[in-house]
Amino acid sequence: QVQLVESGGGLVQAGESLRLSCAASGLTFSTYTMGWYRQAPGKQRELVARVTSGGSTNYADSVKGRFTISRDNAKNMVHLQMNSLKPEDTAVYYCNAASIRYRVEYWGQGTQVTVSS
Repeated sequence: QVQLVESGGGLVQAGESLRLSCAASGLTFSTYTMGWYRQAPGKQRELVARVTSGGSTNYADSVKGRFTISRDNAKNMVHLQMNSLKPEDTAVYYCNAASIRYRVEYWGQGTQVTVSS
């Protein structure tokens, strides 16, 4: 069965950095588009960043230049390096694996990121 396990969340001050990691198992990792989404209280879940199987990336406008997504196909992991964090980045961050070919997607359980001002 597919598992996505996030780690690396926490409480930081504005301007600091965090690195989120997602360990995937039970899927052919290299063929999936991997993404990070977030959901703040009272708001809808939104895409933060994603990386395709071919390595193409895209980012939400609000995080461009501050966040970097990367994947390690040898270790079945995807990371999100978050720099210059702002209070508005506070949310639960979710790892996502999506396959157009197989028409499936999977979610992790989420990790809390809190940025204090």
